[in-house]
Amino acid sequence: MSDETNAQEASPVAAAPEEPGVSAVRLFMTLAVAGAMAGLLIVMVNQFTQPRIIAYKAKMLKLAVTEVLQGPARYDTLYLIDGALTPDLPAGLKPEKQKAIYVGYTEAGEIKGIAIARGESGFQDVVMLIFGIDPATQGLTGMKILASKETPGLGDKIYKDLDFVQQFFEGPTVPLLGVKIGAGDGAPNEIDMITGATISSRAVIRIINNAVTEWEPFFENLDKKPVAARGETK
Repeated sequence: MSDETNAQEASPVAAAPEEPGVSAVRLFMTLAVAGAMAGLLIVMVNQFTQPRIIAYKAKMLKLAVTEVLQGPARYDTLYLIDGALTPDLPAGLKPEKQKAIYVGYTEAGEIKGIAIARGESGFQDVVMLIFGIDPATQGLTGMKILASKETPGLGDKIYKDLDFVQQFFEGPTVPLLGVKIGAGDGAPNEIDMITGATISSRAVIRIINNAVTEWEPFFENLDKKPVAARGETK
């Protein structure tokens, strides 16, 4: 075997060139672009869906006001601005972010009732409801649960138990008093609570009583605009 052949056999095999690693800057830029695109997509979807969501909620609220006021000829939305009620919302304020009541009228233009929406803690989470009240008699004209995550089969009976709900359409007077079924004495402010769901039942009663306490100072002069409070509101 020749020296040339031996030299070739003895020469080391050249190592394959290493592939360059991924640049940290390149990786960062890729993630940044992907994040920006995802954020832009979320904004676009929100801009597209938000008006529809607001419109749907407004429609559902209108139906709820009509239900708890038992079919008014019309109603006005009065916003609480600087301690007074006004039908005119100052520029720059979003209606859905303001505290308000809904005053229903008869065909003759007389006040039929006032609808008030309010949410407070129930057993599981916040219970949001709307109810109607006749300011002349202090009797309720209806109640509807707008949102609730109460326990299925128990707490959700505050809107599924029609006997419980119907009581609020029969003119009970405020402040309401929750009683166990069969334990009341027939007082006009009594509400029979739901067996097995007394906490959720009491939450509904508490929410209504608290709302009336807050808004009652405005009832007397509702025919005047703006309506000034007799005391500081909570």
